[in-house]
Amino acid sequence: MTITSVDVMRLKNGKSCIATVPWEPICIRVNTDEGICGFGEAGLAYGNASNAAYGILEDFAKLIIGQDPMRNEAIWNMFHRKTFWGMGNGAVVSSGMSAIDIALWDIKGKALGVPVYELLGGKTNSRLRSYASQLQFDWDEVSRPMITPDDYARAMHKAIADGYDCVKVDPIGQDEHGVWMGGNTYGLLSQRVIDMAVQRVSSMRQVAGDNIDIIIELHSLTDTNTAIQLGYSLEPYHCFYYEEPTQPLNPMLMDKIAQKLRIPLASGERIYSRWGFRPFLENRSLSIIQPDLGNTGGITEGKKICDMAHIYDIGVQIHVCGGPIATAAALQLEAVIPNFVVHEHHAAALLKENRALCKYDYQPVGGYFEIPSLPGLGQELTDETIALAEKITVSR
Repeated sequence: MTITSVDVMRLKNGKSCIATVPWEPICIRVNTDEGICGFGEAGLAYGNASNAAYGILEDFAKLIIGQDPMRNEAIWNMFHRKTFWGMGNGAVVSSGMSAIDIALWDIKGKALGVPVYELLGGKTNSRLRSYASQLQFDWDEVSRPMITPDDYARAMHKAIADGYDCVKVDPIGQDEHGVWMGGNTYGLLSQRVIDMAVQRVSSMRQVAGDNIDIIIELHSLTDTNTAIQLGYSLEPYHCFYYEEPTQPLNPMLMDKIAQKLRIPLASGERIYSRWGFRPFLENRSLSIIQPDLGNTGGITEGKKICDMAHIYDIGVQIHVCGGPIATAAALQLEAVIPNFVVHEHHAAALLKENRALCKYDYQPVGGYFEIPSLPGLGQELTDETIALAEKITVSR
């Protein structure tokens, strides 16, 4: 089998949870001479890097034309060693590698007639506990900023009604006016900001009782000082874990926070490759790692990272905040790894625009995901999505 062309697509019919934040998933379709195609997604759907991801995939696509898609390990190492920038990675280069790698696993599964999880070792987990992610944007088919403690309580009610026994919330991302990242969260937090965050989490805990896990998301908006300040105030609310409390590439500072707080720490969506995760595993500052398969090196690298974490008794929650292709890739790997903890189901995955991007609408039932059993990833973009996308085709 030979790769004949690659379609690089910037999807135009999705939608962000935040009106001011761009959300354009970057996907690829790798085509072969046997008529089998594979889909992949770069982990830069949101933020301000979609142009860079689109460009790197156009460049990287040229390198795989004529190659055998079944040799995904060799292709991964070609990107890592022979593109110069593959070593050291970084979000853009690693996202390009990741999207292609995911698509190659999709092709391999389709060619062999089995789901990707069978190629990775088979199921360890028959179904996957999931959490409702980013309740500061509500939990509904319409996204809106949550501001008051009552807003957060209502969002929690909705998630519980959907069957979730675990949720995630950023209690400082929206300021008191509902402006995303509208306040100062570095240096030292004012008592006003601490009280705002505590009241929001307290209202959720009152609704949830003791049987619902609450993950605190900080998006690295805090630094070491403010993460410790806020963490002390949130410890009485029995938080499941504390995500991205500081800059994501500083294991020494992460360890400092871990030593001060009794809340387990998590990070990973902006840590790239097994080399990036290594110091966090060695100092064990993280209790949960959150690699994003769309930017950490794809399924090939993601499996290795998860296996490394297992050595250190560190759990895994794959980071998922993209289109349905990203969700499908995560489910395939999470089905296999023994150190799986919980699956992230982002508020963006509830929006009808994003659910319509792909052929299959995989959603948790009662807070649990069933694992797709179709060959490959078990997910493909719809013809309409492909037609509406900004697209460039790379061929020989």
